Amino acid sequence: MKILSIQSAVAYGHVGNSAAVFPLQRIGVEVLPVYTVNFSNHTGYGAWRGPLISPDDVRDVITGIEERGVLGQIDVVLSGYQGSEGIGDVILDAVARVKSANPDAVYACDPVMGNAKSGCFVAPAIPVLLRERVVPNADIITPNQFELGFLTDTEPSDLDSTLASADAARVMGPSTVLVTSVERPDRPEGTIEMLAVTDEGAWIVQTPHIPMKANGSGDVTAALFTAHYKASGDASSALAHTVSSVYDLLQATYNAGSRELLLVESQEFYAHPRLQFAVTRVR
Repeated sequence: MKILSIQSAVAYGHVGNSAAVFPLQRIGVEVLPVYTVNFSNHTGYGAWRGPLISPDDVRDVITGIEERGVLGQIDVVLSGYQGSEGIGDVILDAVARVKSANPDAVYACDPVMGNAKSGCFVAPAIPVLLRERVVPNADIITPNQFELGFLTDTEPSDLDSTLASADAARVMGPSTVLVTSVERPDRPEGTIEMLAVTDEGAWIVQTPHIPMKANGSGDVTAALFTAHYKASGDASSALAHTVSSVYDLLQATYNAGSRELLLVESQEFYAHPRLQFAVTRVR
């Protein structure tokens, strides 16, 4: 499998491509990383250095890849945080070019906008871009529960309303919706869930909640789920593998008291997931 991953990069820490690429490589996926920024560290520190890469330069890199004649070998285009409308245009153009070369390729979009605690933290134009242009062109989206509601103008809370919101998102274009950070009011205390909804059905998995903020964990989740699902075509299996790997990554990071994901130290969790959590079919 080959994935064209168009995301940010940092020298220190793990977000964007700096979070997604290694776990994908560790499960045997060939990744073609294209960077949209090249920062010293993620912006959560409040200070960083390094350049934003212009949309024209990002497009130029993709054109160079196209000139090598490999777009027909790309199975997945993966994107995360989109910092500007210009980058969104470049990503959509890349998706069109890849699908023209390989009609079986899919586009997986992590529609990064915010979370329930912080609210929406992107520029006002980005939710509009995602809702009106990007998500309708995606095959797979991986929003958290807050972002799902923002995209669909709904208020997902319990299981039924979250399923309804996922269906509303699927009407927009993508056939598969992975909802992360699902916090149902009736869930057992100290737990959190992840939900996958496809044409074939819907599945949910519950894990203990690890009380930490983990920048980059969503990027790892989107990458692993997309790769597992594209390889197997089985959303339940992809969900089980992804949740197991990400939970153990977060637990190792939390146990170490690290602000940055222990991405490399946790590599066996990607290659050999423990599959310790039951996946339940809910539809």
